[in-house]
Amino acid sequence: MNTADIVLTERAANHVKNFLATQAMGVGLRVAVKTTGCSGHQYVVEMAKSVGEQDTTFESNGVKIVVDALSLRYLKGTEMDYVKEGINEIFKFNNPNVAETCGCGESFSIAEPPQDK
Repeated sequence: MNTADIVLTERAANHVKNFLATQAMGVGLRVAVKTTGCSGHQYVVEMAKSVGEQDTTFESNGVKIVVDALSLRYLKGTEMDYVKEGINEIFKFNNPNVAETCGCGESFSIAEPPQDK
């Protein structure tokens, strides 16, 4: 794995493939970061309907991952897993750029704003 890549575990990839198989317009998985939450940033995971000029794509375990340019700065090197916790099933992010997460686990902060390279 390149340290700039965004990857899915096999379990996460299988979940996404099963979901995309039910969607006529899905070209992959869009992963983004938005400014919100108690720690400053929150992950956004949704079906990608298209790939824009400013997007970067990755292929991981047979799934196309689409990331916008701004979010990529915060997501480089991230591994996504899909786990069951009690009755909930959620994506878990192993993001090397995160300095802290909030108590609820929904948002995160970055110690130093990442620089574009």
